[in-house]
Amino acid sequence: MVSDTVKLGALVAAITLALVAESDAQGKPRMRSHTATEAQDVRLVTVNRSVKGGEVTVKVSAGAVKIRANGIPTHAVGQFPNRGNPHAISAQRYNFAADKGQVADMARIFGLSGLFGVGLNGVPFDPGAAEFWKGNPNSGWQYEALGGAVRLGLDENHAHVQPSGAYHYHGLPWGLMEQLGWSAQQESPLIGYAADGFPIYALNATVNGKVVEMRSSYRLKPGSRPGGSQPSGVYDGAFVQDYMYLAGSGSLDECNGAEVVTAGYPKGTYAYFLTEEFPVIPRCLKGDADRSFAKRRRRG
Repeated sequence: MVSDTVKLGALVAAITLALVAESDAQGKPRMRSHTATEAQDVRLVTVNRSVKGGEVTVKVSAGAVKIRANGIPTHAVGQFPNRGNPHAISAQRYNFAADKGQVADMARIFGLSGLFGVGLNGVPFDPGAAEFWKGNPNSGWQYEALGGAVRLGLDENHAHVQPSGAYHYHGLPWGLMEQLGWSAQQESPLIGYAADGFPIYALNATVNGKVVEMRSSYRLKPGSRPGGSQPSGVYDGAFVQDYMYLAGSGSLDECNGAEVVTAGYPKGTYAYFLTEEFPVIPRCLKGDADRSFAKRRRRG
């Protein structure tokens, strides 16, 4: 998997560079052209349908995890195709494997070429949207999937479907969380595993004996975008580049992670958290991603 090691203060800028490099390496994809510059409330499609045939097998051993799945969610989903997403859900062939490694000092970007991780139901976490200012990956301005400036047809699980039929999460997977028994008053159950083998939790952790909500350390930049040949308007969250990492402003690091003690890891572990605020799903990893999380190219 292609990955870049970056300094913390340049994380969001490095994400943009990684995306551009991947687009150049794989050829120019057919991009939709957008000129929207204002964040909007995301219009989520009601989850009122079920998809049959979900299959997943999870095997965990000392320091390693293997997940084989067809990517069909076992919770309710929205209608697909829909106005913002013209694709239907179909079975995939996932065979993920990851060894829990060491936490690195520097963040590793996975960009659009790789998945962040996978839920215990076998559905991938894939936060980045392949949507750019005026359809140009070289513009340096990537639309944020949850920013609402571009309609992506997300359902109430903050998920939609790729052209390949792969259902995937861009935000908090409420259907999965409910299935796993998530509660606002309790420590989060294990939600899934990241591409580097570290566990994924949602929102809550036990800190000093109390259940607390883990908070992102990203904040909107002050002021306005450059304008001219670049987007104008205030930094409001329409674009990934509207955010900056401010160390210590929240309880999580630049990869939305922290060292915690959980029911499944009583001796402690580094873990990633899904949060209410950006990035919601982490955009970088603190360990080495396994190649099984690299996205496979579609063949014409």
